[in-house]
Amino acid sequence: MQREVAERLKDTPGRDEFESHLKSLALTEMGKENLEAVLKAEIPEERTWAVGEALAEALLISNRGVVFPWNMERDKRNAKGSLPGADIVGFVPLDSGFQLVLGEVKTASETKYPPGVMLGRSGLVHQIDNLARNMSTIYQLLRWLQPRCKNTEYQEAFDHSVALYLNSGNKAASLFGILIRDTAPNKLDLEGRGKALGNTVIRPASCELIAVYLPFEITDLLSQIEGGGAA
Repeated sequence: MQREVAERLKDTPGRDEFESHLKSLALTEMGKENLEAVLKAEIPEERTWAVGEALAEALLISNRGVVFPWNMERDKRNAKGSLPGADIVGFVPLDSGFQLVLGEVKTASETKYPPGVMLGRSGLVHQIDNLARNMSTIYQLLRWLQPRCKNTEYQEAFDHSVALYLNSGNKAASLFGILIRDTAPNKLDLEGRGKALGNTVIRPASCELIAVYLPFEITDLLSQIEGGGAA
């Protein structure tokens, strides 16, 4: 929580590069003082769902080998704003290249199984199904991703994964749905939803639903990042 998850949440590499670049500018003493004032004005992310997304990304990196070419934290125009589109956009290495990764993340602390965030048009299952079949959504995600990979170390991964996707009839993608809870584990969280997606996600697409059961309350996610939560 205090290393990989915190780094994803705060976009530590991007923030360090940003600060270093601004400090390299030809600034007067007044300019340097004003820069320090700007840097100190950063509003830290305090929303539990954002911490949940950072946790999901860190888990996919360490347990599924997913590569994220871009941290969506960099796209925020408003410190308290949320971004449209999929929560998870990246690539997963294959023996012969890369495959596109798309996914959604939900946090829930209610006690029913499955929680409400799994159900309805705004629920995780509907959103995963949308990533599998809605070409307008795919178009927008690929248009967002392409300029962030162009002329970078991730361009080959983008080109290969998108070619694989198109050549497979718009199906070859790894879809992930991640549910983060602070309740006791219960197979009802995913069992019925998995069966439903099994009828709509068609090979060579794949879909994996993952439930993460925290040993502390979801409201303590932020304090865990800062090192003040329970062990």
